[in-house]
Amino acid sequence: MQTFTTKTIRDIALESPQTTRVFEEFKIDYCCGGRKLLNEVCLEAGLDFALIAKKLESVMNDNSRSGDSGLPEKKSPSQLIDYIIGKHHLFTAQEVERLTPLMEKVCQRHGEQHPELFKLQTIFLALADSLIPHMRKEETVLFPFIQQLELSSTGEVSLPASHFGTVENPIRMMMSDHEEDGERLRVMREISNDYVLPDGACPSYTALYAGLQDLEKDLHRHIHLENNVLFPAATQLERDVFALVR
Repeated sequence: MQTFTTKTIRDIALESPQTTRVFEEFKIDYCCGGRKLLNEVCLEAGLDFALIAKKLESVMNDNSRSGDSGLPEKKSPSQLIDYIIGKHHLFTAQEVERLTPLMEKVCQRHGEQHPELFKLQTIFLALADSLIPHMRKEETVLFPFIQQLELSSTGEVSLPASHFGTVENPIRMMMSDHEEDGERLRVMREISNDYVLPDGACPSYTALYAGLQDLEKDLHRHIHLENNVLFPAATQLERDVFALVR
């Protein structure tokens, strides 16, 4: 029997990554808000703690039988970076490009009857304008530095120089962006009434809401891997490298 009363959402997600499916089901933030205790989150949101704990335990028991060695949480920092870029960054860029004109189409056709669509579009475009340069900064500045840190920790290369001082500085900036984007996702879900389609919604309307939900789910996973796995590992790597050169 698992004890969840003293565990944070982040701890549970790291211990058994498949539990994030349960958190998604109950709309529990495990990426930016993952440092809260599960029982506190349930109390604040009016959720059934016993039911959620039972579902989490079932998932964790299944995982213990099947193993989790192939999960991204188990990868080295460099491997995880490659995974994030190849899976999550690529998906995000493709979906932003695909959903932007689809959003415009749906707004033009249905905005008069459903004016909340224009509010949804405004927040989505702000999200898109944040995500693309954010990922570019990670791929060109932060991620290469982390990869160099990993090589330095093994003695393969010398400690990399940087213009930003400690790796914690760009990490702090990226996590701030994550907080803002997470709030945008929350507002989008609120505006769309949890992406419940109106009666008689056309295929484009349906495709838009499905795509936005897929993007939201992927971003939750994406941010979790960075905030809770990659960034703590990078911070520890830097400490280890500094300890070696002293």
